[in-house]
Amino acid sequence: MDFAAAESYLFSLGNEVETMKLGLGNIRKLLGALGDPHKNYVKVQVAGTNGKGSVCAFLDSICLQAEIHTGRYTSPHLISITERVKIDGVDIAESEFAQLATRVRETSEKLVSDGKLERLPTFFEQVTAIALLAFAEAKVELAILETGLGGRFDAVTAAEAEIAAITRIDLDHQEYLGETLKKIAIEKAAIVRSGSKVVVCDQSRIAMKVILGRCSEVGAKARLTSQFLGQGFGLPALGLLGMHQTENAEVAMLLAYTLRDHFAINDEAVTSGLEKARHPGRLEYQGRYLFDGAHNIGGARALSVFLDESEARRITLIFGAMKDKDLTEIAAILFPKA
Repeated sequence: MDFAAAESYLFSLGNEVETMKLGLGNIRKLLGALGDPHKNYVKVQVAGTNGKGSVCAFLDSICLQAEIHTGRYTSPHLISITERVKIDGVDIAESEFAQLATRVRETSEKLVSDGKLERLPTFFEQVTAIALLAFAEAKVELAILETGLGGRFDAVTAAEAEIAAITRIDLDHQEYLGETLKKIAIEKAAIVRSGSKVVVCDQSRIAMKVILGRCSEVGAKARLTSQFLGQGFGLPALGLLGMHQTENAEVAMLLAYTLRDHFAINDEAVTSGLEKARHPGRLEYQGRYLFDGAHNIGGARALSVFLDESEARRITLIFGAMKDKDLTEIAAILFPKA
């Protein structure tokens, strides 16, 4: 397949959320048939409701400054599907994406024809396999992986990351993850594996109890940003806008310190990485236009605080969201600003 054909094929598999299937059996069999590419490098998996992508962007920037050969897998994309797979901060080439997509497709179809899988892996499962394979082919030292949805049954969890991070947990995707904060926290905390190291930002009492309980259950070492970084910890001027990014930067910083068990990351790399981080489409100005990805209550609150702190007096707001979102509450938070 060329790039256009690969993109068309993947999109034909359906919306990544609506086609989500519970269980990691398919993705594990697919990765096994591809030679378990995820076993060739150290991995960090980031889960949470909001802030996952920002943490990945901060950490990737730090690792680039530390000259660590790094892959980053995030979702969704803004313009091109190639944005999801970055190596040393650069999107994968369309030709390489197409070649890997072809390989993953052929492997998936053979697994089905041989009776080893009952159905084709989903869009997200196949794109995850493409990313993990791309990182192995590029011989990266580290892969930073953003969880797609939830955690327990998310395809990224099949990569079995040595280090996990959990950003702030809030209500979102309740139809898939559960209607209460406790149920959602259980799904996200499930990325914590036996013996893994875990970085956790400040959470509600309910979410923190679930996360620490999971760590205790599997014998994982939890590192809380509030304890390891201390009160009043100073951060440099961040490359990402918004007061809420302070929390995400702290998670990325503690992840960088945790990665010192594997790589040489000095304080200068951490500071410079936080300053130079970029995350397109998240509180990003293009001329007089401000773009953001707020699509749940937590994101709407963060955007609202930013707007309150900005100097803009009159705002025209264009808003769109999937129909499963808490539109009434999001509207109550954001629409009065316009």
